Amino acid sequence: MDILVTLGRTLGFSMAAGVNLYATVAILGLASRYGWVALPEQFRVFDHDLVIYAAAALFVVEFVADKIPWFDSIWDGVHTAIRPLGGALIAVTTLGDASPAVQGMVALLGGSMAASSHLAKAGTRVTVNASPEPFSNWALSLGEDVFVFALAALALQFPLAALVVVSVAFVAFVGIIVMLARSLRRRFRRPPAVLPSGQPA
Repeated sequence: MDILVTLGRTLGFSMAAGVNLYATVAILGLASRYGWVALPEQFRVFDHDLVIYAAAALFVVEFVADKIPWFDSIWDGVHTAIRPLGGALIAVTTLGDASPAVQGMVALLGGSMAASSHLAKAGTRVTVNASPEPFSNWALSLGEDVFVFALAALALQFPLAALVVVSVAFVAFVGIIVMLARSLRRRFRRPPAVLPSGQPA
């Protein structure tokens, strides 16, 4: 049971980091600082003024950047390596003492969870940005913010439930990524050249 609780928190935070790394780190720091729930000792690494203030400041920057059509996609592109790496580091940190093999496996799991949510977010944003109006972009961005805070709160309070949510969301995100990839492939596929006679080359 303790293993499942640890995985629920570890993978829940990792998946949240794939959508918004800075909000996730800030939540971890504040939860440890103010004792919102009883957390293991390893969570104190996030309980440092520099970590909390830097994460909060970067969250504000991302909150604004994420509401600007197309600039949000540039921001996501910059974070393509940062978010999965952050998810892996959060996973290893929140795991606590473990053998190198277990740490490596958890780092891969955390990085995969963060990568799945990041790629689903970034790919969906590119599709939505094709719309000329900004309202769908804003609504999607606010929905992502709610998802991050809700998943982080669930991982803190009910890690077993978070583990179930993360498992289902991972499958959903992979499905979204596959559909988006197919859609982009069809969009950028060049039509066959046509000869003057009307026959394809």
